[in-house]
Amino acid sequence: MTYDLDVIRAQFPALSITDGGLRRIHFDNPAGTQVPLPVAERMQACLLEANANIGGYFPSSKQATAIMHDAHVAMSDFLHAAFSDEIIFGQNMTTITLHVSRSIGRRFKAGDEIILSRMDHDANITPWTLLARDLDLKVRWLDFNHESFEFELDALDDLINDRTRLICVGGASNLMGTINDIKTISRKAREAGAWTYVDAVQLAPHVSIDVQDLGCDFLACSAYKFFGPHQGILWGRREVLELLQPYKLRPAPDRLPGSFETGTQSHEGMAGTTAAVDYFAWIGETMAQDYFERNSHFAGRGRYVHAGLDFLFAYEAQLVMHLIDGLQQLPGVRVHGITDPVAIERRVPTVAFTVDGVAPADIAESLAARNIAVWNGHNYALELVRSLGLEKSGGVVRVGPVHYNSIGEIEQLLVALEHILPRAHVA
Repeated sequence: MTYDLDVIRAQFPALSITDGGLRRIHFDNPAGTQVPLPVAERMQACLLEANANIGGYFPSSKQATAIMHDAHVAMSDFLHAAFSDEIIFGQNMTTITLHVSRSIGRRFKAGDEIILSRMDHDANITPWTLLARDLDLKVRWLDFNHESFEFELDALDDLINDRTRLICVGGASNLMGTINDIKTISRKAREAGAWTYVDAVQLAPHVSIDVQDLGCDFLACSAYKFFGPHQGILWGRREVLELLQPYKLRPAPDRLPGSFETGTQSHEGMAGTTAAVDYFAWIGETMAQDYFERNSHFAGRGRYVHAGLDFLFAYEAQLVMHLIDGLQQLPGVRVHGITDPVAIERRVPTVAFTVDGVAPADIAESLAARNIAVWNGHNYALELVRSLGLEKSGGVVRVGPVHYNSIGEIEQLLVALEHILPRAHVA
């Protein structure tokens, strides 16, 4: 079916907002996407009709309990978890990772080793370096090829040994967009008797995720990156989660998932997360019929969700190639990431670039004056920016189109850059 961008954009009220007569153009999406109207409506209904704690006998509590249950089932469909109790909700990916890292660390002893990636967001680095500091663990680093912007997984074989206990890696780079081969990394970890912890925050908005097929042990994401509210989600393999000792209050449940969901959860956030999953299912059911057969192994709503994600990925591939082609025609611009059209399926549409002699912050500020939102700096990918030698020069400009963006908006960005670059302040 033809991609109907007008129908998609009509779901997002924020896309029609203007400031000083200029419509907002959102390329800031890697830091947080806009939400479709049903997400806001479902959250409002939760707050106005089901604003109670769970487990009571009265109607509003029963509604809140149902909302919580539905959210676990929805994310189970989104990630293809084997069981809905493998889904754990929390404030965001960073907070959940800091929390569960303590429980994971109880399984380790001094001298054990963790492998971290130079490509990752700091949320999948610092929780583990702090754990290593506290428990006297050794940290080994997996670097990436600075020409291909991908891992050479033979290097991982050189890092893994009989003391390796955990490999932490991103599903997709939040700065340069590379999609990593999680399935192979997870297999190598499993063969070594190690666990794999995947940061899928940047993968989830763009790529159909099947945790059973990937073979990882933990996978974390945040709903506000895939058109939902500020809400974090962790999937953990049940047999692994059951090995861990939760850090929890005494009255809290001993069983999954409540044993890891500390305190009162954001029920409205859960309601909005379910609505975001339903949004993908709506796209799949109404627009992605061509992708049904390849997703026939998913049941019920999951089939529509994953067909929808595949459908959107194909559209976003067109956006990112148009963006990269345009950037490469601008003088002094260097794209830091995969640019080969043949390899476009190995990246999400997040694009990082620098301009010779021009500060990324100046470019971002000049674009903001035209109501075009982008990010600049290290974007929390500290190790990546340092590895590329870009920290002292201000990092990169990060442009992140998603499926509600258009080729026309990318053209506006490119035209703006043509006017900005000669006038931008020299770094």
